[in-house]
Amino acid sequence: MFKRFMPILLSALLLAGTVHAQEKREIKVESAVETSGEVTINGTRVPYKATAGTMPVWNDAGEPIASLFYTYYERTDVQNKAERPIVFSFNGGPGSGSLWMHLAYTGPYVLNIDDEGYPLQPYGVKKNPHSILDVADIIFIDPVNTGYSRIVDKDTPRSTFFGVNADIRYLADWVKSFVTRQNRWQSPKYLIGESYGTTRVSGLAYALQNSHWMYLNGVILVSPTGLGLDRSGAVMQANYLPYYAATAWYHEALAPELQAKDLEADLLPEVEAYTLDVVLPAIAKGGSLPAAERNKIAEKMAYYSGLSKDVILQHALAVPTSFYWKELLRDRGLTVGRLDSRYRGVDRTDAGQAYDYDPALTAWNHAFSPAMNYYAKNILKYNTDLTYYLFGPVNPWDRSGDNTGMQLAQAMLQNPYLHVLTQSGYYDGGTDYFNAKYNHWAMDPAGKLQDRLEFKGYRSGHMMYLRAEDLKNANDDVRDFIKRTIPAKDAPAKYWEVQK
Repeated sequence: MFKRFMPILLSALLLAGTVHAQEKREIKVESAVETSGEVTINGTRVPYKATAGTMPVWNDAGEPIASLFYTYYERTDVQNKAERPIVFSFNGGPGSGSLWMHLAYTGPYVLNIDDEGYPLQPYGVKKNPHSILDVADIIFIDPVNTGYSRIVDKDTPRSTFFGVNADIRYLADWVKSFVTRQNRWQSPKYLIGESYGTTRVSGLAYALQNSHWMYLNGVILVSPTGLGLDRSGAVMQANYLPYYAATAWYHEALAPELQAKDLEADLLPEVEAYTLDVVLPAIAKGGSLPAAERNKIAEKMAYYSGLSKDVILQHALAVPTSFYWKELLRDRGLTVGRLDSRYRGVDRTDAGQAYDYDPALTAWNHAFSPAMNYYAKNILKYNTDLTYYLFGPVNPWDRSGDNTGMQLAQAMLQNPYLHVLTQSGYYDGGTDYFNAKYNHWAMDPAGKLQDRLEFKGYRSGHMMYLRAEDLKNANDDVRDFIKRTIPAKDAPAKYWEVQK
């Protein structure tokens, strides 16, 4: 009886093995799925082609060791690609996929969220009338182990990908290869990065220029990190006060006369000046600061921050951000968000030195993951069984040797065409706006680059584009930046005079 059923059993086992092999979750080293679409931007119909696909990362022997997922949008009613700008977009983490700016900022679709950025159901996407696709083609790139990107050669050390300089090295080669494949060497080129992505694109600007001889027109830093620029000690401790003032103002935790001031025109310039002129040198003096002066400064810091004078004295004038997010609204039974201080949370208890979770990031994860999985399958028609990693496994990450801020400055010195735009939300406590301004000062101590370093602030947080008003404003600023930084035809890349 058993012998009679052996062939059937063997066939079933073989079939099961085949199905299992077919269902193994692997990235295709090379793939491309093309779709077409259109979006109306500022009243103009913009037709485009979207290519969702993968392209290898090669080792020195020319063998594929990883494959990166990308989405490339090209406007299709443009004849001269040589004059058409192209923007390479990266998010941060490190370990974060490109979906954040892809589906909420510059791409042709944005999340289905309310005007302040809170998730709405059903989760999904809608056309983005503020996309920069009218003025530039855009490619959104997922670095290794983010999004759908994966390592394909298991013998390649993880250190090849996961570190400040390793990340820049392999991505520079990948971008160069993509530009060559797409025949875009003549096009004006821009990099945009958000959060840790600003570390990435700052280093990439230098690496592309000095290792691949690819010269850029612009770099856009969205909610930038410290870019490896030294600000230890008093500078870092003092620089948070303007952010505290903005957050307290939003939550109406300041004195009536401060609440009556306009945030950008009046309050923040006042607090910034006090920070630089008084708080920074006071903290630098440490224990030598006279008690009477310390008390006077603590009282003014309390006035600007919404905290009590006693709390500020207990922290020797240097209140950590983690404590601030817990303390500001403690008497209301609420916490405030790290990445966007407009968001409020509720902890299990009101006691403690830090909040239980970031209410901003928690709210955002509601909207992004379902939308990206829907968008890839239904709009881009890209079918895969791989998990889209919002936050992928990239640890341990080697943070040593981060000199990206000075590398960007050096790239600007070498390339008179290269401009930098920094965009920051006033309510971002993860990468605060005043430290973003400090980046410009530290990168350019002699003031020779100030005419090519531009700062824009917004009344929102880390992802300022989640707020409807700033989605428009921030895209308009990028659009204007691109238009202004394409030199006139035949204008030579040379210095005529240095700003003094």
